[in-house]
Amino acid sequence: MSKKSAKLDLLVRVRYSNPLPPPPCPPKLLDIPTNPMRYAKPEFLDAVASENPLPMIVDAECGMPLDLGHWEGLWEEGGAADKKLNPDIKNLPPLDPKDAFLLADPSTSSSAFTNGHHPGTATPSASQVTGLGNVTWLRKTEYLSRDNSQRPGAHEAKHVQEAVVDISRNAQLADIEASFRAANDEHAISSLRHPNNPKLTAVESFPILPDAEIWANRYDLFRFTERPGERPAEVEDERLDCAILRPMKTEYDSFLAYYLTKDDNPAIDMKETRASLQPYEVPEDQDETLFYFVRDYETVKIEQEVPNEFLLVLDEGDSVQTFNHGVPREKAAYYKTIERKMTLKKKRANNYEEYDDKWELIRARYAPMSTEEEEERQEALAEVVDPMYLFNRDADGDIEVEEGAGSAPASGSQDIF
Repeated sequence: MSKKSAKLDLLVRVRYSNPLPPPPCPPKLLDIPTNPMRYAKPEFLDAVASENPLPMIVDAECGMPLDLGHWEGLWEEGGAADKKLNPDIKNLPPLDPKDAFLLADPSTSSSAFTNGHHPGTATPSASQVTGLGNVTWLRKTEYLSRDNSQRPGAHEAKHVQEAVVDISRNAQLADIEASFRAANDEHAISSLRHPNNPKLTAVESFPILPDAEIWANRYDLFRFTERPGERPAEVEDERLDCAILRPMKTEYDSFLAYYLTKDDNPAIDMKETRASLQPYEVPEDQDETLFYFVRDYETVKIEQEVPNEFLLVLDEGDSVQTFNHGVPREKAAYYKTIERKMTLKKKRANNYEEYDDKWELIRARYAPMSTEEEEERQEALAEVVDPMYLFNRDADGDIEVEEGAGSAPASGSQDIF
């Protein structure tokens, strides 16, 4: 005998059901207390009144009949001069106190109207009528807190005498010179306070200069939503300092392939070799470093301009300039701009995607720079090294070359004047 399981209509089965027990007696025996007075309230018929709207019949006078028979002079000759129809401005008839609030300007009135009564007229007691300013459920909470924080003299206009600022050229030069004196004065440094923590004071100052050692390089800032690699977060991973991100492209998508070494030893050896060499120096005897494919990452957010983040190096003056024949560098804080900032997250694997060129293994070695790479590096380095950099370029940043000012050497380079 086979049992056939019925298909459930629900996607998720209710695992914990708690049905209510049946009542101990029939419902007709339950005693439900009811107050008969609730049927006598006018609100009881609101639902019925809203379902049956009353037809509105409007006559020719729009519900406001105007009997012109009260003005006898209207039908006589010269009725336009009747004082009742055209009262004298200098001798106006007495105004009914009930209509006095109609002549007030709401925008200039200092106090609110209370239930149609002007503050100057007789009003009901405060226990009977509540002004709109005190009705909390008619106003938003931010408006209430603003009114409570205002003091009686807050509406009074404050006359603040504006200081006259001298914007002449001499005044600007004097302010610039004063800023240099404040930066070079040792006593002025101790008076500088942290903007957020006044307890912190400055103890030393560094000139801020562009870092010519790395200015020709392009730096991008990558942020991962999860730690890359297969190791847990509490385990140190030496391989993350020398990973490879390779741009990949399919028919419909672009992403980055992430590569790491098998273990820590190849990564440590590669970092030690790089630290023992001068910039752009290639070792004579070197071994290949193998990087294996880990997974693909897709970009969540790309910021093409990063104006507020920099690479900063505090140099005490104990290093030398590699581009300037070993001249010692001065004590300063050297910075380099960041080109782009990207946020990466793991890309879902899709076996049906066709890659243009997918690598499972990368063999990395140091290689000398080509002539084009060297020229590109020198051009980027001239931005912070060449004093005449801005004078040799036009508004678009292109190099200006005089016609007939030089000849092209055999190597393919060209002299620029």
